[in-house]
Amino acid sequence: MSGTKGYDIRGIELTDDRYTVEQGLVRNKYKALDVDGNVVLRGKQKMLKMKEEFPFVDADGNEVFTVKAGGIIDVAGNYVLSDAETGENLVILDNDYSLLQDTWKIRDATTEAKLAEINSRGAMVTLARNIVPFGGWIPHKYEITDQEGAHVGSIDGQFSLRDRYEITIDDASTVPKEPIVAAAMVIDAIQGN
Repeated sequence: MSGTKGYDIRGIELTDDRYTVEQGLVRNKYKALDVDGNVVLRGKQKMLKMKEEFPFVDADGNEVFTVKAGGIIDVAGNYVLSDAETGENLVILDNDYSLLQDTWKIRDATTEAKLAEINSRGAMVTLARNIVPFGGWIPHKYEITDQEGAHVGSIDGQFSLRDRYEITIDDASTVPKEPIVAAAMVIDAIQGN
């Protein structure tokens, strides 16, 4: 894949290289801010659904895409990102659950080719987050790599009462930004952090 044009979402275009994702006061409700502090995306987990679902809206409240679980109560599984305007499935967020390593693959929804991968940094930190009392308070740190395994960015959790992540995308020439920002919100909600 030489570019990300095939993964454009009609209702939104994320052009910055840095974003901040903040969890709201209400659990599993998030917003993404650009470098100027403007809200560019909001997402929330729909509660009481058989399949987990996360609708995302732009700053004006217009639905732009949805991330929906492939199965019922899908802790380690596939989440499909679909364009709200066209209904087209664009990418799959695929969770490979482990106590030592959080791994999320971003794959093409049609070909299932890997576009990017998000991996937690530090097995001991991941293990502590999963088994130590109050381990969820330890901030997540992830590395984003492209399909070849080369570094393209990071997601760094910040210590605060509400979950907060700084997303830095150093090279997005082959990695679509919208799924990366959405993944930061979905990962936090799914893993109950």
